[in-house]
Parts: sequence; C-alpha cells; structure tokens
Amino acid sequence: MDENTGLSAGGGGSSAGLFTKYLNNRGIFKNREVLRHSYRPHILPHRRPQIDSIAAILAPAIRNETPSNILIYGKTGTGKTASVKYVGAELENACREMGKACNVIHLNCELIDTQYRVLAQIANELEDLESKSSDKPRSSIPMTGWPTDQVYSELKSMVETIGGVNVIVLDEIDKLVKKSGDETLYNLTRFNSELKNAKISMIGISNDLRFTNFLDPRVLSSLSEEELVFPPYNAPQLRDILQQRADVAFADNILDEGVIPLCAALAAQEHGDARRALDLLRISGELAEREDGARVSEKHVKMAQQKIETDSLIVCVSSLPTQSKAVLYSMLILSELNKQVFTTGEVAQVYRDVAQALELDILTHRRITDLISELTMLGVINSRVVSRGRYGRTKEMWFGTGVAGIKRTLAKDERFDENRLKQIDITRFRTLFR
Repeated sequence: MDENTGLSAGGGGSSAGLFTKYLNNRGIFKNREVLRHSYRPHILPHRRPQIDSIAAILAPAIRNETPSNILIYGKTGTGKTASVKYVGAELENACREMGKACNVIHLNCELIDTQYRVLAQIANELEDLESKSSDKPRSSIPMTGWPTDQVYSELKSMVETIGGVNVIVLDEIDKLVKKSGDETLYNLTRFNSELKNAKISMIGISNDLRFTNFLDPRVLSSLSEEELVFPPYNAPQLRDILQQRADVAFADNILDEGVIPLCAALAAQEHGDARRALDLLRISGELAEREDGARVSEKHVKMAQQKIETDSLIVCVSSLPTQSKAVLYSMLILSELNKQVFTTGEVAQVYRDVAQALELDILTHRRITDLISELTMLGVINSRVVSRGRYGRTKEMWFGTGVAGIKRTLAKDERFDENRLKQIDITRFRTLFR
C-alpha cells in the first residue's frame, strides 16, 4: 500500500483503476482531433482567393516548368500553412496523374534553423519519397557531422537525379533568417542555375513582415518573385470555421447556442487567430467533459480563455532572461504594496534593490524602460503612456490576470532564492510609496 495515496501498488481491483470515473463520461466529443492545429480539413473556409493565387503561381509545375518563388505573410492562425499544404497536396496529385515528377517538401524552420540541418532535411525528405516510389535502399545524410559543402553537393546531385519540379516550403522562414542569416536562402535560390534536369521553387511563410530587413537585396529579389498577404479572419469568418469543425468534433446538440459566437468573438480580438478560436472551443469542451457536464456553455468558454491565458503567460515568463525577470519581480513587489498602477520610476527604484539581492549588474533607466516595453509587447503586463503636463510624460503599468502564476513561475527559478530575496527591504518601499 502506498503511504501517500492509500492505493495498492501491485494491482488487483478494476483494471481501469484511476480512470474508472472517466469511462462513463457523457460523450461531449465525437472526434476532438478535428479541433487540433494539425488537422487539415478538406475545405478551408474563406481562403479560396489565397488558395487560387498559390495554385496559379505553382501551375507551371504541371508543364515541368519552374514556378516563381513565393513569400507568404500573415499573422498566426490566418491559414497560411494549411492553404500551402492543401495546394501542395493537390499539385502532387495533379502531376502524378499527368505523369510529371513533382515533390513538395515542407520544413518547419522553428525546429530546423541552421543551413546544415535545412539542406540535410531536404535531402532526407527527397530520399524518403524516392525510396517509397522505387524501393531503393535509403542512404540518409546525417543531421550533423558532414562539411556543409558536402551536404550541398550531395543534395544538388540528388535533386538532379530525381528530376522534375521540387517545391521547398520553408515555414516560419523568419526564424531561420534571424538564427543563421540568409546564406541558406542564397544557396537555395541559386540551385536552378546549377541544375539541368530538375527545378527548384521555394515558398517562404512568415508571421513577421519585417524579417526581409535581414535579407541581402539579391536574395530578397530572387525569393520574393511573388508575395501574398493573408488577412486576419473576422468574427463571422471564424464562426464559419468553428461551425465546420464543431459539426464533426462534437456530439449532437452538445453546444449551447452562444458557445461558437463567443469563441469567434474572443479570437477576433486576438488578431483573427483561427488557432486561438479552435483552442478555445476544444478546451471548453474538455472542461465540460472533466466536470461531467451535459453541455458545453459560455461559462466553459470563459474558463477556457482564462486557462489559455494563464498557461501561455507561464511559458512566456519562464523563458524570460534573468534581468527581465528581475524587472518583473520588482513590479510584483509594488503590486503587493497595494499599488494597482505603477510608473517606470517606481519600478526602477525597486529594481535596484532586487538586482543587488540577486547579484546582477544594475541596468540603466533606459534599459529598464526597454525591458518594460518588451514585457508589454509579450502581454505579461499592461501599460500606457500618460501626460503629466509640464512634468512631461510617463509610462504607467499594471498587471492583468495571472499574477499568482507569475509568482509561482519566478519562484521556480533558482536565481530567485528565498534567502536572497529576504535581503530586499520591503518596509522601506512601503514608506517610500505610501
């Protein structure tokens, strides 16, 4: 018997054990996977113009001609990746039916963000496709260990041997450029000048319209032969997307009438992010399921919104640099002194004591202001600039939700040791900011 749980460690009793109470759930979901980002529907509502544009640009591949390179921009959750994958699958099917060679290779540059790994991954994807179609033994390029020139040469030889049109999709291309510069893109854009029997076309997908500032003009002109911008979804469009998924995902008559409109409205406020809308709807259903509810209501949507905000906030705070955490901790001290709103100057005063306690270099007032701006941009705090008349302008800050989660997250950082933090004289600040 486990002393802490009171449960038998060796078995016996129901085989379901801990999960018995979940076996008789009311059946909120028919297929919850439909509400995940990875699911690709057969129809993409409100993206037909963008899909048609991508298809028109890639159409020369059907004639074994080189399509133009494309740069696709748009905020997160606007259907960029789903649209490109949909068109890519249709292109491969069309070429197959016509007896033309065409491969679409999709890479996520957030996970593969160096030149070596990009080239190696393209080669390995092509080898996978070839080994499936011709039963050839696979001789993969290692993800590390070779000189980059050797990988480049091997990939070029492989592409030439395979022939046809090869479309390389670099999703989150901005991550690759910011991490390792534009050399990878330069090498890929000059592939066609070195090939005789094959063609390379590239599609870059980015959430950041400014990443092209990091590109050499020659690379930019070659890469952005065509540009497409995906606009955010509005609330009615998000309702259509959610309704399409909900019809498949949920049991019949399980959603209250206001659930989908509320999810759509909340996501529309977040820059029209369909992923956010889908997460809200799925988590609302899961919360109803966990409490063994008979229906999913607007109450569950509001609970889901709070959960998503708290979870994303915790991930964001845990990944902050130590100096940013010190500034944030200074704000927590001010909030504990019942200051609902605080200024940059007040944060800077507390920060100096916090930095000393944590044995950090003390930043300048300008740098502290920069870190505060970054925390605002990340959504960790709220801020506004107010005019003080002849005394000039100042920034006021305050916490929204999730203060308890921020405290717990900072407490897990070993730099924020309790013994160190005891050195901070809270009483002095209580007098100072009375």
